[in-house]
Amino acid sequence: MVDAEKRIPAVFYRTGKGSEPVREWLKGLDREDRRVIGEDIKTVEFGWPVGMPVCRPISSHKGIWEVRSSLPKGRIARVLFCIAEGQMVLLHGFVKKSQKTPKPDLDLAVRRMKEVN
Repeated sequence: MVDAEKRIPAVFYRTGKGSEPVREWLKGLDREDRRVIGEDIKTVEFGWPVGMPVCRPISSHKGIWEVRSSLPKGRIARVLFCIAEGQMVLLHGFVKKSQKTPKPDLDLAVRRMKEVN
């Protein structure tokens, strides 16, 4: 029998005002994009620790990981997360427009990680 329990449940980062930026970003995507990203997050939740091609650490920012999603039409999405109190905290999500993850996206994830750790 397969272990049906999440090894590391995903939770949304919440701002001081109560908004959840990653949830709001996901709601703005089309249904198929949400499905793909959700499946990839679920793979990490149930399979942690899981590696490439679905997940990898951001080597330049200790404690930040990325869920790697291949969207329809050749697009790529990333959800940046950290581990806090046994949970996968979804810090920031974006659709990549270049090979390298933009510094402002990484900096935002780091700021949010500092709030939860």
